[in-house]
Amino acid sequence: MPDTPLVQITDLTIRARSHGRDMTVVDSVSLTLNRGEILGLVGESGAGKSTLGLATLGYTRDGCRFAGGSIRIAGREVIGAPHHDMRRIWGPVGGYVAQSAAAAFNPAHRLMRQITEGPVLRRQATRGEVETQVRGLFSALRLPDPDRFGSRFPHQVSGGQLQRTMTAMSLAGAPDFIVFDEPTTALDVSTQIDFLAAVKDTVRRLNTAAVYISHDLAVVAQMADRIMVLKSGRLVELGTTQQIMETPKEDYTRSLWAVKNIETPAPKPDAAPVLKVENLTVTYGTMTAVDAATLAVSPGKTLGIIGESGSGKTTLGRVVVGLQAATKGQILHHGAPIAGSFRNRPPHLLRQIQMVHQSPDTALNPSRRIGDVIRHQLARDRTIAPRDRDARMAEILDLVELPRSIADRYPAQLSGGQKQRVCLARALVGSPDCIVLDEVTSALDQLVAEGIIKLLRDVQRERNIAYLFISHDFNAVKAVAHDVAVMQRGEVVEQGPATQILTAPRAQYTKTLLRSVPEMRVGWLEDRLRESA
Repeated sequence: MPDTPLVQITDLTIRARSHGRDMTVVDSVSLTLNRGEILGLVGESGAGKSTLGLATLGYTRDGCRFAGGSIRIAGREVIGAPHHDMRRIWGPVGGYVAQSAAAAFNPAHRLMRQITEGPVLRRQATRGEVETQVRGLFSALRLPDPDRFGSRFPHQVSGGQLQRTMTAMSLAGAPDFIVFDEPTTALDVSTQIDFLAAVKDTVRRLNTAAVYISHDLAVVAQMADRIMVLKSGRLVELGTTQQIMETPKEDYTRSLWAVKNIETPAPKPDAAPVLKVENLTVTYGTMTAVDAATLAVSPGKTLGIIGESGSGKTTLGRVVVGLQAATKGQILHHGAPIAGSFRNRPPHLLRQIQMVHQSPDTALNPSRRIGDVIRHQLARDRTIAPRDRDARMAEILDLVELPRSIADRYPAQLSGGQKQRVCLARALVGSPDCIVLDEVTSALDQLVAEGIIKLLRDVQRERNIAYLFISHDFNAVKAVAHDVAVMQRGEVVEQGPATQILTAPRAQYTKTLLRSVPEMRVGWLEDRLRESA
């Protein structure tokens, strides 16, 4: 008799309440998840991937409800099960790695305390035993200084490191299966390889299972045994990874697999830089986060900044906007030195140098409507009369291609792409001449990311804005950057025109990064690991 599937979903329908009406977000979908296998869920934004992934845990988000079908976990029906029974499943049976690591941790507590809390409360092991296990997970996930990493607070680690920490937190409970919801969005390409290899090895070694949700099709090709393609909550196609990748049956699947190409920006003549950093150094105690970096960006041009997680990219961006103090060096705006802290910068300078953060989920106040978020920014700009604010907001929403009606909605009612456009709209309120864009496409599917990139290019052409584009996505950098700087351990190891850096780099480190970009073929990960060995 075959083993009972870990998860068996039959004809599942999930409905949600939005704008006063019911809508179907998952429509009569069935799936099974067996021990030792990884099931990939793919589809564009809004396809229902995350909702279905959470359903494998017997869970729905606020505002959603199970409207039909069956969910059996380890042979037991869980739709309608009491909450105290579900708590015996969440953690020891099914684990979850969320898309937004920054929103998953309590900023007031150290990482180790948060990671060990669940297993200790469930009496799976003593705190000391769990801490030893977690240090081993830190090492396997290539986190720095595994023995002491857990003593840090969430804000003291990079976005990529925090994403891996959340994976360690899920694995600490030794669950039978794990739902990975876009777990590599914040990881650089070289770290991603180690992460994928560690996850795949753990699933095989422990004979567990995983649901792997991702918009990165090349990553899904390396991880999944089977792939399920979703569109508007409905199943489009299901098959083995080999079959789905090489001979998809449906037009929609083929459209997702098609490589989305945006032409590299045409070279622009050099001009006096809008912004320049000279010999910039940032230290945290004895650790150097940025080491004597010198960079410049001119009007209407984009400087792409790439490198591994923890290489100093985001720290450099935060220094530029005055959120982080530099230990040495200076920042020049149109040739004039400016204060290191935003508190000491005049109002016009605060408007001229803006930042769009990596995670719109944490950058937008969930309790405020979008219109209020933008009006608050408008109220800080003394050059805009109160009577003109609504007209200015409408102009900005038009510029970022959002409907004006979105002003009445809350962040939770928007897609990831819409939230990122709102963050860009807020940055554009003060007519800046330089914007720091920190991983603004990392959490978006390929179709939505392509739209954001085209929007950024259109806004740049119209307003002649300079961008510092921080990213680990080489395709995104290729699509927007005129020049590229490569950072490693806080140092700028190479910089120059994008076409030269991305096609014929001089530094060995850059060559290694380029070789680590996943390819759209089954078996690439194993080939790359053998090459590295």
